[in-house]
This record gives sequence, structure tokens and C-alpha cells, in this order.
Amino acid sequence: MEKMNESTAKQLSQINDTFYRRFGREFAETRRRIQPGVGRVLDEVVRSGDWLDLGCGSGTLGCVWGEKGFTGLYEGLDLSPVLIAEACKVTAAVKHAPELRLVYGEADLGQPGWTKACSQIAYDGVLMFAAMHHIPAYARRLALVQEIAKLLKPGGIFVHSEWQFQRSTKLMTHVVPWDQAGINEVELEEGDTLLDWRHTSPERPGETGLRYVHLFSGDELSRLAAESGFKIVSEFDSDGASGNLSLYQVWQRS
Repeated sequence: MEKMNESTAKQLSQINDTFYRRFGREFAETRRRIQPGVGRVLDEVVRSGDWLDLGCGSGTLGCVWGEKGFTGLYEGLDLSPVLIAEACKVTAAVKHAPELRLVYGEADLGQPGWTKACSQIAYDGVLMFAAMHHIPAYARRLALVQEIAKLLKPGGIFVHSEWQFQRSTKLMTHVVPWDQAGINEVELEEGDTLLDWRHTSPERPGETGLRYVHLFSGDELSRLAAESGFKIVSEFDSDGASGNLSLYQVWQRS
């Protein structure tokens, strides 16, 4: 796998940073419920304890977490201050067990030192739903999961989902050429994709946003797990009208 240069990785990160800062509020409006696959994870995998949710978004999962009656710690981190503010707002109104703490913070998961934003404890589990595909460059993704492994208790689990948008004819119509972002395609890694986001709002009628997304292969995920000290213990497809728009995997720290 070719190594992406740092300049290109920064450009890709900037695409998403710009998107979520500009469209964060509108994006949150489209994410008011958890995905079916996340619901399955909550029912079959999660137990009370200390959990870290990376790329937590606007607090939808935090609300359900409280409603489920879990105890311990639910801690959410996200790059977008707009989404974090929304998460704090919506979860403040949720009734939950007094033994549960719901906390949020800002962190750029693609940069070294992001773990300083989270509690200095060992977690029972780390969650990352539809977020790792926004991290550019294999080297950065590997560094991220290696840090996640260090945050877990022995035997702790990392549960994540990866968008499989290539399975949707509709989503494939949102793929746009890289020259719209001023990036030369030869500088990218296999699977790197630029998607447009079309959402009409009174404030920005007809305005289109751009997002960088990495399409993971099974081989890449297996390599990431092996090189970061995880073993893949289970996986399943879920979400979307066809039930296979996301790939969910459960990794366990060796």
C-alpha cells in the first residue's frame, strides 16, 4: 500500500473539517435515530461499564445509552464543535440511571495526541460508528487503532462500522471527481472517495457540501487489526434499505 504524503492527508482532513463546521447543524438533523446495526450492538455486545464513543456526532447514541439504563461512563468525542454542542444539549434532557455519567469532548482523531481529550482511564470498550472512514491515510488509521488498543482494559473490545456505499446505486451517484477538491487522484490511496452532500435548508438552499470517505476492504481491516494487537471476533452487515450498507466488526484486544 502506497504511503500518502502528509500534505494530501491534511487536505483530505480539511475537506471534512470544513463540511462539518459548515453543515454540522443540518447534518445532525438527518441523524436523529441510531442505525439498526448500532441497535444490534447495544443489544448483543454492550454492557454497563466505561465506554468511549469516537465520532459520537450529535448525541443520538448518548441519548439511547441513557434510555437503555446502562451504568458507568459513556464518553463521546467528535471533531465538530457544532455536533458536540448539540450532543450536550440533547443528552442533558435524557433521564438516565444516576450511576451513569454522560460526557463529551472535542478531538481530531486523525492527529497525534487526541487521547488527551478523553478521561485517563482504561475502557471496557471503544465504539466508532461510521467515523473511521473519515481518517485519511493508512498510517493515520493504523496509529488511531493502535492508540485505541492502549486505551482498553485487557480483553476490551473495539466495535466499529464502515460505510459500504459502493453497494448503493443511489449513493454512487454522489461520487464526484477529485478535481472538485483540487486534489490529484494519483496522490490518493485505493478506496479514497469524494462524495457530495445535498441537503436543502432555508439557510442554504441548493448548496452542496463535499466529504472525504475511505472505502475499506476486508483485507485492509484484517491488516489493521493484526498490526494493532486486535483479533476480529465477529462481523455482520446492516443498515440501509438493503440491510448491507455498513460492515460492523467486533475486535478484541489480544
